[in-house]
Amino acid sequence: MVLPFDIMEYQGRLDKTKKRMEEDGIEILCVTNPSNMNYLTGYDAWSFYVHQMLIVIIDEPQPIWIGRTMDANGAKATTWIYDDNVIAYPDYYIHSDVYHPMDFIGEILREIGQGNRRVGVEMEQFYFTAKSFQRLQRALPDAFFLDASNLVNFVRLIKSDQEIEYMRRAGKIVDQAMSRTIDYIQPGVRENDAVAHLYYHLISGTPEYGGDYPAIVPMMPTGDHTSMPHLTWSEQKFQENSPVVIETAGCYKRYHVPMARTISLGEPSERLQYVASVVQEGIENTLQTIRPGATCSDLEAAWRNSIKKYGFEKESRLGYSTGLSYPPDWGEHTASIRSDDHTVLEPNMTFHMIPALWFENDGIEISTTFRVTESGYELFTSHPRELIIKSNLGYNTNPMSS
Repeated sequence: MVLPFDIMEYQGRLDKTKKRMEEDGIEILCVTNPSNMNYLTGYDAWSFYVHQMLIVIIDEPQPIWIGRTMDANGAKATTWIYDDNVIAYPDYYIHSDVYHPMDFIGEILREIGQGNRRVGVEMEQFYFTAKSFQRLQRALPDAFFLDASNLVNFVRLIKSDQEIEYMRRAGKIVDQAMSRTIDYIQPGVRENDAVAHLYYHLISGTPEYGGDYPAIVPMMPTGDHTSMPHLTWSEQKFQENSPVVIETAGCYKRYHVPMARTISLGEPSERLQYVASVVQEGIENTLQTIRPGATCSDLEAAWRNSIKKYGFEKESRLGYSTGLSYPPDWGEHTASIRSDDHTVLEPNMTFHMIPALWFENDGIEISTTFRVTESGYELFTSHPRELIIKSNLGYNTNPMSS
């Protein structure tokens, strides 16, 4: 298989990771986040539902991948590390009340003389369980454990030019998929059929390059449910004079560009139009704040001050860093656009800015994903940042004919 990046780029990522390890007093880093594993080695498979680990030893040139036997060939095929550094554990370690993969990993570390070192583990990570930590501690009684939850995540914060190019492609994919799905949605069409249509275009991609599965399924609250942003879809049919929110992401080589839009099926209410105008103005005011040297809190302040003039406030954060990811989230868990985050913006940082407003009975979402440039910002998508109004609607209860 052809790696998505040059080996020298992977080596540079590993070097930056080891530098952070040294700064934090970590000699061995146990990586269980599949996004971080991919970032450092290229490993790409749907195997993260079982325990696997990438071990970075500060004074060894190559990491060690440890995972299930049936996944070892995938690790050899999709990574740049030597085959000898791919180690497999037997299947009886899977879902056992007696054995645990962390027992096996601890034994390997002891055998290679690494059992008494300072070990960093990703404590705040979806696939590293409380039992995993307990069993790893038991298997390495002489080790000293430290929390390294976001160590690699922060290395990922500033993207390479190749990563930016992959995000541009993801942006084109989501632009097309969103436009095609908005055209498809009308009263009488089922929500699930619209999501199937959306998935088709996300995965089909463009004539130049195909898409990948996004880390989050599409969200599609409708009507009164637009106040509930993380609802997905149902088998109900869209209704006329009803709003629809779509939040999804284009994905290419695991790099995400999220986008949210709100559609009005028929003439929108005066309230929805008014709130949309407030959000649009807030977006433009915030975009003008983006530049190297500004902070995430500066962007949040521009948004907050813009909507405050109209009596609105937003409790949730305005956005977050995004890029390479696996389920269940396309956020990087590092910088957030909110008042207490003083992360300084640097070129090639990338964010999903979602200046959405949710109320008791309704809500609106219009979002954009951007990168910080040398002098300002670049948007990854070109779809209009506005309330989408579909009037003069026809009725079609046969989605296959659209």
